[in-house]
Amino acid sequence: MGIGCGVAVRKPRAIVRNHPERRILHHMTNTSPGTAETATIDIRGLRVKRGHSEVLHGVDVLVPRGRLVGLLGPSGSGKTTLMRSIMGVQLGVTGTIDVLGLPAGSAALRRRVGYVTQSPSQYDDITVRQNLAYFASVVGAPRGDVDRVLDAVELRPQARQLTGSLSGGQRSRVSLAAALLGAPELLVLDEPTVGLDPVLRVQLWGLFHTLARDGVTVLVSSHVMDEATRCDRLLLLREGEVLTDDTPDGLLAATGAEDAEEAFLKLIAAADEQQAPGHASHGHPQHRAKEAP
Repeated sequence: MGIGCGVAVRKPRAIVRNHPERRILHHMTNTSPGTAETATIDIRGLRVKRGHSEVLHGVDVLVPRGRLVGLLGPSGSGKTTLMRSIMGVQLGVTGTIDVLGLPAGSAALRRRVGYVTQSPSQYDDITVRQNLAYFASVVGAPRGDVDRVLDAVELRPQARQLTGSLSGGQRSRVSLAAALLGAPELLVLDEPTVGLDPVLRVQLWGLFHTLARDGVTVLVSSHVMDEATRCDRLLLLREGEVLTDDTPDGLLAATGAEDAEEAFLKLIAAADEQQAPGHASHGHPQHRAKEAP
């Protein structure tokens, strides 16, 4: 656990004509997510190499303040790499990433950004409360804040329990509680609902919405498409490329799909068809939102 849903993808959209699937990419219209001046995260030309392979391919993204943004895509699409880049801990990065007006990874961001990784990272041989008290001291949060975050993730009954004795889902909630300490302006949550029961998942999504209403920007990754409808905006990734950025309703309307999974599959089919040999290419095949004026 490291301590410190609207997105605009700002390359020009591909101009696509005379094919029904390819028109899906062209006609998707996004509500303006704002400008770089009002953004929590501003990414330009992000490329990430791992060994000899490039895993993110020139990504441009704006994440405006106070929104709950879903970063969705299948396993291996680049979600975790993008989040690690935002936190400033990813190697092999080129391009620029500004977070809250500062370069990603700046020391000044440590108390302003909460980060939850896929793998829980706590001290197993001390209690849940002791773990949170330690992280509270790291970020300068008052000790009384520990009780607040324990209640937020419903871990008060386990507060005196050794962290190493918790279930996987409970350990994930300890990581989330640590990320909530203090007053983070941005939460970066890498698949925080994995392994949780349906009731707790609903409660946590309610917490994410409350935080966003209070002005916190929440970026949540998931490979579960039914969680897409819980976000203010969606950023869909596939193979290191941005397929689309839109609201859930806008995505369904543009693709004519009944749910997010069907919409995602239609976008994949459209992108694959446009990239197929023998088809003229007019710019980048993925849908790109126009840069806000």
